[in-house]
Amino acid sequence: MRKYLLLLFAVTFLSSCSNDDYNYNNRYLPNYAFSINIDMSLPLYSQLQFTANPVYIGQAGIGIRGIIVMNTGGGYTAFDASCPNQELSSCSTLSVNGINAVCPCDDVEYNLFTGLPSSEVEYSLKPYRVEIVGPSVIRVYN
Repeated sequence: MRKYLLLLFAVTFLSSCSNDDYNYNNRYLPNYAFSINIDMSLPLYSQLQFTANPVYIGQAGIGIRGIIVMNTGGGYTAFDASCPNQELSSCSTLSVNGINAVCPCDDVEYNLFTGLPSSEVEYSLKPYRVEIVGPSVIRVYN
């Protein structure tokens, strides 16, 4: 009886797993290697010390069209500032609107906590890795 319960539990556990439907290998966005240390004690990045205050960093060589970094309260998220469902063009740089990023080409909004779009599109935001380096320094890289 114990074996059957264990088998039933294992089957239930394995069948409840789901795959990630969001594709991060985006045909519109090339992969550029970069790394940036962000010192949140500097006035330019001080908003990252507070939850839900995204910061756009548009330095050359950082991401494709720059990056958007946000403190989620339990960590940090970083996404490329390029519209993930558009070919690179003059309108394909995201703009920040509260906790969302908006693509001016198609008006799709993306949540900066998760990177997920507000409507049915093929790609979510392109995520980057974030690690805490020191008390007020984070590193964003890919």
